[in-house]
Amino acid sequence: MKIGLAQINPTVGDLKGNLEKIVEAYRQLVAQGAELVLSPELAITGYPPQDLVFKSRFVPLNLEALKLLRAEVGDVPLITGCVDYNPGSGRPFRNAAVILQRGQPLRSVFKSLLPTYDVFDEDRYFQPAESVAPVEINGRRIGITICEDIWTEKYLPRRLYDFDPLAALVQAGAELIVNISASPFCVGKPLRRCEMLSALAARHRVPIFYCNATGGNDQLVFDGNSLAIGANGGLLAQLPAFEEALQIVDTDAPSLPGCQPMCEAQELFEALSLGLRDYLRKCGFKSVVLGLSGGIDSAVTAAIAVHALGAENVHGVAMPTQFSSQGSIDDALALARNLCIRCPVISIQSPFETFRALLAPEFAGLPEDTTEENMQPRLRCMVLMALSNKHGHLLLSTGNKSELAVGYCTLYGDMAGGLAILSDVPKTQVYALARYINRERELIPRSSIEKPPSAELKPDQTDQDTLPPYDLLDRIFSLYVEENLTARDIIAQGFDEKTVRWVARKVDLNEYKREQAAPGIKVTSRAFGMGRRMPIAQRFVD
Repeated sequence: MKIGLAQINPTVGDLKGNLEKIVEAYRQLVAQGAELVLSPELAITGYPPQDLVFKSRFVPLNLEALKLLRAEVGDVPLITGCVDYNPGSGRPFRNAAVILQRGQPLRSVFKSLLPTYDVFDEDRYFQPAESVAPVEINGRRIGITICEDIWTEKYLPRRLYDFDPLAALVQAGAELIVNISASPFCVGKPLRRCEMLSALAARHRVPIFYCNATGGNDQLVFDGNSLAIGANGGLLAQLPAFEEALQIVDTDAPSLPGCQPMCEAQELFEALSLGLRDYLRKCGFKSVVLGLSGGIDSAVTAAIAVHALGAENVHGVAMPTQFSSQGSIDDALALARNLCIRCPVISIQSPFETFRALLAPEFAGLPEDTTEENMQPRLRCMVLMALSNKHGHLLLSTGNKSELAVGYCTLYGDMAGGLAILSDVPKTQVYALARYINRERELIPRSSIEKPPSAELKPDQTDQDTLPPYDLLDRIFSLYVEENLTARDIIAQGFDEKTVRWVARKVDLNEYKREQAAPGIKVTSRAFGMGRRMPIAQRFVD
């Protein structure tokens, strides 16, 4: 059977635009000989629609779009995703896979396993299927699953479900499994997903065709990487990562070499680029502005932005004070030349002196401290927001996950912005990204990578004046934040007790800052933001 995989990029809530994407992909695949076409989970609404489903006209309009789609489908069946009503008790809606075919009644299959962890909250909206059964399509008994329905292996963080929809479908006679999906990206997930599907296909001796969404929706990036796996577990096809793609794959196709994942730095770079590009496109922005300090974080952010948006849509600004070294200013300007972007130099020294003088009577007799340091990023924010307002740019904040974890960032200063590209990228991975960006030629000045990182808010300042070395900091906060280990557990692994307790306490105390941070792009197993919900006013200390 020739199955067409429509790996498309839906936009949440764009019912008309998503419908047009599905129709165009369907027509192209049918013209190329597809006998069945798959599109992603909730392709009509975009994923995740979140509380849009509670708006009085949203679900009815999504079903109206389904009717229009049905009129466009011919003899070749299409399986697509939409939100349907639950007429019984429980949650008001269902996450549905709908089978459309001319001359056939509309048939629906509902999602069985509703993820409610990390960034997922499907139990808030959807009622799970009560049972599963294969559907006969053109004489083939096909088991239809939706995203999480197939994630019942060791690849989940823990055993979450007692029911295995895939095993039940095979036991009921399914000879082919299809999965329509909207599976968000994190580093390493494409390869893990491929290994899981290969193991499942070989165990149950059925082909598995997996159609994933691609694109960015708010903090989530969907990587595509749709797959066709033979009954022996061999790879039949792998669609490209981080882009829309259409491909027909025959269930009898010969096996290919195994999945070909990108290296980690390339995965990160492409995911962040796609997340930024789609955030702007889907929110109606065309250009960005950011501060260029001469440091590695702003340099990596600018390079990603140029790759995603084109140099003409990226605007840098250098904003030195008396504490900014000439080397840092030179590095910022060299980066701008290498990336072919504008970078005017707007000194904030004069307003900084004005503010210090303005507050001098109130600060009389008190030593200068972080108060004066924090004035500088807040003044820079004034400059950047003025340019954003005047020219319609989206302001990018440039802080990384390590800084955000321990609060080494200024609220209403460098934390301000419309999107934080690196907020889920630890500092050590920022360096890996810089090396990847410079893989062919030097775009980021070598000195930006090699010099000790510094906020340059006071004389001779470096990050390590107050922070542990970044490689140590990243390992500790990763265990604390991403693996949920307590300080005691981490110390038991051999880490220095004083350092661990300092990091853990800083993470806890700075929750209030992260609650006010710009949205970021999720690329690790657990990002700050929608997938991590911690109270601000709390007193639990291990």
